[in-house]
Amino acid sequence: MEIKKSLFDNLQNFFGFDNFKGEQEAIITNILQKKDTFVIMPTGGGKSICYQLPALMSEGTAIVISPLIALMKNQVDQLRAFGGTDSIAHFLNSSLNKTEITKVKEDVLSGETKLLYVAPESLTKVENIEFLRLITISFVAVDEAHCISEWGHDFRPEYRKIRQVIGNLGDNIPIIALTATATPKVQQDIIKNLQMNDSTLFKSSFNRPNLYYEVRAKRNVMKEIVRFIKSNLGKSGIVYCLSRKKVEEVAESLNLNGIKALPYHAGLDPKTRAETQDKFLMEDAEVIVATIAFGMGIDKPDVRYVIHHDIPKSMEGYYQETGRAGRDGGEGICLAFYSEKDIDKLIKFMKDKPVSEREIGTQILKEVIDYAESSACRRKQILYYFGENFNEAGCNRMCDNCSHPKTHFDASEKLQTILKLIEELGEKFDDNHIINIMMGIDNQQISAYKQNKLSLFGTGKEDGLILWKSLLRQAILNNYLSKDIDNYGLLKLSKTGKAFIENPHTIKFVLNVEIEAGDDDQEEGTQPGGTSLDTQLLQMLKELRKKIAKQKNVPPFVVFQDPSLEEMCTHYPITLDELKQIQGVGAGKATKFGSSFVELIKQYVEENDIDRPIDLVIKSAANKSALKVSIIQNIDRQIALEDIASSKGLSYGDIIREVESIVNSGTKLNLNYYINEMIDEDRQDEVFDYFRSVEVDSIDEALKELGDEEYTREELQLMRIKFLSELGN
Repeated sequence: MEIKKSLFDNLQNFFGFDNFKGEQEAIITNILQKKDTFVIMPTGGGKSICYQLPALMSEGTAIVISPLIALMKNQVDQLRAFGGTDSIAHFLNSSLNKTEITKVKEDVLSGETKLLYVAPESLTKVENIEFLRLITISFVAVDEAHCISEWGHDFRPEYRKIRQVIGNLGDNIPIIALTATATPKVQQDIIKNLQMNDSTLFKSSFNRPNLYYEVRAKRNVMKEIVRFIKSNLGKSGIVYCLSRKKVEEVAESLNLNGIKALPYHAGLDPKTRAETQDKFLMEDAEVIVATIAFGMGIDKPDVRYVIHHDIPKSMEGYYQETGRAGRDGGEGICLAFYSEKDIDKLIKFMKDKPVSEREIGTQILKEVIDYAESSACRRKQILYYFGENFNEAGCNRMCDNCSHPKTHFDASEKLQTILKLIEELGEKFDDNHIINIMMGIDNQQISAYKQNKLSLFGTGKEDGLILWKSLLRQAILNNYLSKDIDNYGLLKLSKTGKAFIENPHTIKFVLNVEIEAGDDDQEEGTQPGGTSLDTQLLQMLKELRKKIAKQKNVPPFVVFQDPSLEEMCTHYPITLDELKQIQGVGAGKATKFGSSFVELIKQYVEENDIDRPIDLVIKSAANKSALKVSIIQNIDRQIALEDIASSKGLSYGDIIREVESIVNSGTKLNLNYYINEMIDEDRQDEVFDYFRSVEVDSIDEALKELGDEEYTREELQLMRIKFLSELGN
């Protein structure tokens, strides 16, 4: 009883909690009794307290092995905030200088430090092993233990050496291994590698009932993401991308669209990463756009959505990343975008890996594809992957598949046919192979086994590929078949499957919905076809433009061009920030002319009770903005346009169009150094006077009026750029 009393006292005194969550109390008691302990607990379940509390209560220092510097910093900061002293917890990693390392070692040797966080790479250094042999170690905690297994989603070879190092530090040091994602295969790997055969296993349910799961086809992905975030303003979220380049692009696009977003990836220096993390925790940034480097152990309970711009490489990765939403039990929306193009890229990445690694990677990726394409309950599929049976009725419409009407088909006869076929073929093939037989696809492997001679070969062609994919996926989910992931994903009959062959019964399965091929590279910011134009507002805006043009003594097109006004009439911007999202309106133009336009639109919207679309035209960052910045810098350095075009791989016509676009949006450019070389002063004055006198902005009209024998189109384009830049920007 004494342990129990001091447990609760410490929980209340140090952490301020009145009760333990789930199996925390049993886990802590187990580690205090010096027993090896294996904890599988979903993100948000309270894993950290399972080793922090016993460390505070034990003699000596607990060594916590953690894979990320950001994670260590986050936890040490929290412990110091709870415990009141800086020496209670330390980390030892590559981010520290010699003076800081000396201070850490002094505190640890004095006995003041109860938790010492180390990276696996630091743990294996000879000088650190020698230092750790000088201290009393209460126990070793291996956090994110799935990193041990090559079947895990964040495999770290250094984790494989942990057991050897612990053996060098002393005899009978207890180990607690913790992970939020471990399939049965990964669990075996962890136990075997850490030699924890006698450990007590504590496994919580992987179900997170407050999370809503949704997968969408990847089309106009930036538009979809901006629309989603703008409909969830004021809430914190994470957007995951597979590459650093995509992270930078998406973060830039979100900022261009008025969303406070910061990029986070391993290519940024540690100081920037730490600052970004702090800004997110302090709510100075609304959204973090990140590679998987972000989020491990980040204790922000109120992340309200996690978006996957690219489908992740594994179900473990997907589960852990989505698990960062709604850790406080509140709303958590998990939205993933899926396209076959992304899958092709992931397969390409694996091409150069060793054969065994490639086979493992292919099996892991196949699970993600099946999950994304299936119409079965998302929650049931996730939990099945982690070895947990779940009745979809318990989903409570908390996934897109359960909240939308489904098409069912009678699966009895077809299921029996497929189970018999798998049995006859000796359970030696995967689902793709079985589907190919039913669809009559005569490939090399099928010919080699002479399976094109089977009576069933091609008999399922009329039913279609989607039906057979649906059937096999749900046969696995409902335990008629099991998939041997360790062994090329071969399908094996379960007891239930064998019983069904003997005594079939009526059963209905859900038919998958075909995910149309997405194209995430579509031009963003183009006006959708068929959007109705508010002609009444357009007339009012043209009159306002005319009035301002008169006051400024410039032609109307210098203020805003027609395409910009037309877009204002479909998207109704009522703030300067929203106005900047309209094509042809940069910060310069918005500041110079925008106020009276947004005032007029705001009044018009209120008077006519207009329901404004929340998704303004999405400004796309991509490489275009980088190109524009580079062109502006080169013009500032007075480099000839031909030379700029050549260095960027553009034609002369392309560079003129890019410069026009920059000036049209309100940026002032001084091209006099170039124009004065090309066109003499008198001719410049003549063109300038012409543009000042017209109301219609047309190079064709200018050529007609000024004579195409006197001027080339390029000369008039250059003069129009100069005219707009000097008078309008």
